[in-house]
Amino acid sequence: MRFASLFLALFALTGPAAAQSWTEYSYPDFAFRVSFPAEPKTETTTYTGPDGQAAPAHVYSVAEETGTFRMTVVDFANAGLEGSAVIDQAIKTLSEGGEVKVNIPARVSRVFGRQLSILGADGSRSTVALFFYEGRLYEIEGKSLPPGNATSDAIRFQQSLIFTDNGTNAGPGDRGPGDGRRRGGERRDRASSPRDRSVPQSAPPVEGERL
Repeated sequence: MRFASLFLALFALTGPAAAQSWTEYSYPDFAFRVSFPAEPKTETTTYTGPDGQAAPAHVYSVAEETGTFRMTVVDFANAGLEGSAVIDQAIKTLSEGGEVKVNIPARVSRVFGRQLSILGADGSRSTVALFFYEGRLYEIEGKSLPPGNATSDAIRFQQSLIFTDNGTNAGPGDRGPGDGRRRGGERRDRASSPRDRSVPQSAPPVEGERL
């Protein structure tokens, strides 16, 4: 009886912890890293830009009972579009049927964009960041689902994005909010509080490199 009780106690401690482990994945072809709570599904699709033309898109996603985590990279390199038009259309698409509660500047390293909080008609809550960089739209969305609405996981996912090429989408003389630095000078200013960067390591996946 005592052994059974001990086994159940150990299972309660290790089971959920294993299920909630986060791993950081690296995608060097698109110069970013991001953390997922499980192995992400990868797919190639198309994305309709503000000019009505379809552009190739890569989607990395994880779906759980409490929420979804999705990173989308759209290649507009040959479309000749303004970044502001791409961002505006993405905001409109993401907020259809919902309500934008927050829309403020965002920054990861020296890459500037927008950060959103969206309340869905179904009661879901999305934490989103959008960046137009090197001719690509980077769209990262953590969505918490009712009734639990685990918004901490959605925020953690959105804040896990890191650009790895040390580039910038700022024009000459442009300055972003704050001047926080980490990792030997890397800028990492965000609109919200810092996240926990401690994630477990494991072997590389097929589509991206785990760190």
